[in-house]
Amino acid sequence: MIKYEHDAHLSSRILHIVSSLGLHHDLARVACIRSRGSTSRRTLARCHALPRIMQKALNVNAHYVIELVSENFDKLSDEEQTKTIIHELMHIPKGMKGGFRYHDYVCSRNVDELYKKYKRTLNN
Repeated sequence: MIKYEHDAHLSSRILHIVSSLGLHHDLARVACIRSRGSTSRRTLARCHALPRIMQKALNVNAHYVIELVSENFDKLSDEEQTKTIIHELMHIPKGMKGGFRYHDYVCSRNVDELYKKYKRTLNN
């Protein structure tokens, strides 16, 4: 059985990445969840969005969840963890209306470019 829990440390890490890169994410609508118990061997993380029907029914704006799969994510180096977080953040479009940016935009080249920018902000 998969268990889910909020992760304050990773949420603050996401906040730091978003602010360092100047991304326009409304982090009040982005939650970071750590999952444990997954049998997936390759999945590091997932990005989920509140479906439009739920937004309408609950009369709320879109919300996103970045799920980090502990069994796989925790084995990564700090650099690869940061790139994974950047990758998941890139799936969230600027408008935050409930949609996703797809892998034509969220690709290794663009993730690496943002990671380099992030590293430069740490050195300044």
